[in-house]
Amino acid sequence: MTRVLGIDPGLRFTGWGIIEAEGPSLRYVASGVIATDGEDRLPLRLKRLHDGLSDLLARYQPAEAAVEETYFNSNGTTSLKLGYARAIALLAPAMADIPVSEYPAKTVKKAISGSGSADKRQVGLMVTRLMPAAVTNRADAADALAVAICHAYHRTSLLAWNKALAS
Repeated sequence: MTRVLGIDPGLRFTGWGIIEAEGPSLRYVASGVIATDGEDRLPLRLKRLHDGLSDLLARYQPAEAAVEETYFNSNGTTSLKLGYARAIALLAPAMADIPVSEYPAKTVKKAISGSGSADKRQVGLMVTRLMPAAVTNRADAADALAVAICHAYHRTSLLAWNKALAS
């Protein structure tokens, strides 16, 4: 059984979700968000994200992590700040020697719902259908679980592919 941490990076709310995967079998472990105060200076907000992710890594000890790639919007400042949060999401597991994979939002949506253009509500519904025990009080947590599930699906395919090539 492999424990996977999924991360949906955001400067205000970073969603996280932990699942366990064994072949096609998935099990919900935990999920939530790391929130920062918009009134705090940027360095303090980034520290809060790093500390929160570091605590999760120590508590749940995932073997692998997956982070959703961000899309860029027309507001350059917003995109840049989101990039800072994404950097923390990539750095925290890497500093704990945990392999990190990245997935575009369309790939995550397609893995969960069958459609790369699914909206947040559809993704949330599919996450709760795939993992009825999941607690997703915010869409950010559901999105993070979707990233973890997407990674588990891709990971299983990659392992099968590598096994077939080796034989």
